[in-house]
Amino acid sequence: MSFEEPSQNVASEENSEKKLSKKDISKLERRRKRQELAAASAAAAVSSVTLEADPLASNYGDVPLNDLQSKEISGKKWTEVKNLTDELKDQTVLIRGRVHSTRAHGKNMAFVDVRESGSSVQSVLTVAQDLTSPQMVKYATGLSEESIVDISGVVSVPSEPITGTSQQVEIQVREIYCVNRAIPALPINIKDAARSDVEIDKALEAGEQLVRVNQDTRLNNRVLDLRTPANQGIFRIKSEVDSKFREFMMSEGFIGIPTPKIIAGSSEGGSAVVYLRSVQSSGQRTLLHTGICVNLLGLDAEMEIKEHYSEVMDIVDRLFVTIFDKLNENVRRILKPSIGNILFRSYLRKTLRLTFEEGVQMLKEAGVEIDPLGDLNTESERKLGQLVLEKYDTEFYILHRYPLAVRPFYTMPCHDNIKYSNSFDVFIRGEEIISGAQRIHVPELLTERAQSLGIDVKSISTYIDSFRYGAPPHGGFGAGLERVVMLFCALDNIRKTSLFPRDPHRIAP
Repeated sequence: MSFEEPSQNVASEENSEKKLSKKDISKLERRRKRQELAAASAAAAVSSVTLEADPLASNYGDVPLNDLQSKEISGKKWTEVKNLTDELKDQTVLIRGRVHSTRAHGKNMAFVDVRESGSSVQSVLTVAQDLTSPQMVKYATGLSEESIVDISGVVSVPSEPITGTSQQVEIQVREIYCVNRAIPALPINIKDAARSDVEIDKALEAGEQLVRVNQDTRLNNRVLDLRTPANQGIFRIKSEVDSKFREFMMSEGFIGIPTPKIIAGSSEGGSAVVYLRSVQSSGQRTLLHTGICVNLLGLDAEMEIKEHYSEVMDIVDRLFVTIFDKLNENVRRILKPSIGNILFRSYLRKTLRLTFEEGVQMLKEAGVEIDPLGDLNTESERKLGQLVLEKYDTEFYILHRYPLAVRPFYTMPCHDNIKYSNSFDVFIRGEEIISGAQRIHVPELLTERAQSLGIDVKSISTYIDSFRYGAPPHGGFGAGLERVVMLFCALDNIRKTSLFPRDPHRIAP
């Protein structure tokens, strides 16, 4: 199966941004220099303060590199931002996080919002004798966004709800140290990148213009883009899916194995193949690509079949109902309320199964003509998904007994009609996430099928020979992890579920 189908317009997306004119580039460069000069001026103003004249100078400042080189183990107790609650009221805590924003209120008060792993807290500096000096307040407001800071202070509970941070407590700052400064002018603003398209569109309707960070800009600055709450949530969901997959399969008696990803020849027949040739260079073995690979993350399983390939579908059924249940149970904790509700509820306790012929008939009755022995294209799959939702009230279903002609050579033909196969695909929201089948375990039939599809049998001889030593009937399936996450979260592009996407037009960052 192809894991990149939802994103077929790769070239058009990558070229969707208008090329900047020399005038625009010059204008952006001037703006960047102004920002850097302003930041430098602010830093100079802070550094101009005579720290020696401040008796509280030791309570703030940049941490020297020497102190960050694993110099010692101090035994300090750190508190994670997510754990800052009203139960810690009046207690002194020590946190580390990123400066999300700073706000000065005159010369005697400042707010520093600190973010750590999707959670955030408001820190307050108020000038007070023997506690906080004006220089300390000035130092805090001069910190650049995304800088890493250590803050020690007393937890307090404000009388009014805090709207700008996830934690409903404040830290009354007693010490603040910068561990690492971010550059003053970042390529993208995290607050801009954190806005959803829905939020931006609503603002436009209200006559307010908000900055929209498009996808190419996000991917070009992926390290920053990954810090937004939505992306933090997406990759936690991805981790959860992977974890629950392994947990469930192990509970069913499966074992995890690593497998090679490069073989001598085609393994499917009729599919596009990326060929690699090896060369020697500077004493190191490298691979030169004669084509471009895309990054894929698969969740695959193989198993013995006792009687019927439905045994494989039974595993898929229980597996994904379990995964969906766990995700819906934990999604609010994973995503945080600010990201919104993306719960995927439209699935049955016993997953719907339709034959390919039944699916074709549903499409035909809806006025969509499909080759009964061909494959479904993306448009037909989405239409069938819509029809299934309307008729069966589910967006998760299995379509099986596919035409043999559209499946890999190792797929077992049906016993009653060799035009069809013991195979299946699984769909979420009208898009495929899994392909599976009973595999051929008879070497003579494997050879015959491979030759019929033009595959060089010699290139897969070791695979075929392995079945000459005795092999049981068996089957398996492969799920695209990134596709599962994309469709569970109802995202519009699979690149949003890949940490650093790779495709024919993007190999960096």
